[in-house]
Amino acid sequence: MHGSADAAGRIAVEVSQIAATPDSPAQRAAALLAPLHRLLPFDGAWLALRDEDSGGHRSLVSSGWDRNTAAYLDGPVLVEEIEQLGMTRSHTPLRVTDFPLPASELRSWAECLLPAGFREGLGMCLFAEDGRHLGFLGLFTGSPTIPSRAARDQLAALGPALGRAIDPLQSAAAAAQVVHGATAGVILTRSREVQALPGLPDHAALRHGSPVLATAREVLDNPQTSFLLPAPVEPSGYLRVTCLDAPDNAPHYLTAIVVLSPCRDVGGLTNRELEILGLVIAGYHNAQAAQHLTVTQRTIATHIEHILTKLDAGSRTLAAVRAQRRGLYIPPALLAHPTNESP
Repeated sequence: MHGSADAAGRIAVEVSQIAATPDSPAQRAAALLAPLHRLLPFDGAWLALRDEDSGGHRSLVSSGWDRNTAAYLDGPVLVEEIEQLGMTRSHTPLRVTDFPLPASELRSWAECLLPAGFREGLGMCLFAEDGRHLGFLGLFTGSPTIPSRAARDQLAALGPALGRAIDPLQSAAAAAQVVHGATAGVILTRSREVQALPGLPDHAALRHGSPVLATAREVLDNPQTSFLLPAPVEPSGYLRVTCLDAPDNAPHYLTAIVVLSPCRDVGGLTNRELEILGLVIAGYHNAQAAQHLTVTQRTIATHIEHILTKLDAGSRTLAAVRAQRRGLYIPPALLAHPTNESP
């Protein structure tokens, strides 16, 4: 018994280590086969992500059968049966012997798995820590020997780590950690949708259709770009918006990560100076800036002199460059949209 506990512990450690690597979900899935095989010596293994577009799954790793069987498993039939068996509402693995009806009465087993020579195994849905249904793990054996309850329970205990290993948003969440003191964040997709960023809460300024996200899409021309968002409820009066390119190993449909964090240093610039600086960066001339802010051109010119002094810049162009590097930029589109709402 002690030896079994030690083996289970080693498997758990190895799975957790694999889940923490910076590899892609497919690479992590392939690495998981070795520890999972020690848990249950399977003849076929299938680890797949849900694919909403196709109504089926997308294999990360598929081993032990021919191409036709692999394609069948990725299709919609198994999705229906997983739901029928209640597996999408449970974190507990099922053995074939646990099915509420004979395997021969399930279409996937009757048409695919039984003819391919499989008789038993363990299957479970995998979930993210925030509850998202990520995909499915199936370990199949040609032997009719029923997997032990200990193996089933251990697989259940590995569920959270397995979910982290295949979560396609894990790399995005890791990338957001470079933003010190991040308080909220979202993911932007190629279809212009907004997705939650695991590990960070939502915020009113980051919801679909907000001017902040529209601005983020426009300014994302560097690996990391930041700007200021007027937020009177904040001690400094601003939040910092940081835009990050999606990591190389993130899913193809992700384009950017947008993160909010406190702004603790505005370089001694006043609110009005920051507003004018934002217009200067956007290419406004003094007359345009004066009209936009409903002040005189002389007022604009005086503020610009103060800005040049505070940024130790000899020209408007140099001041703009230094301000952008420090993220001291309020995009004009946000001047009329202060954020008074709480997250």
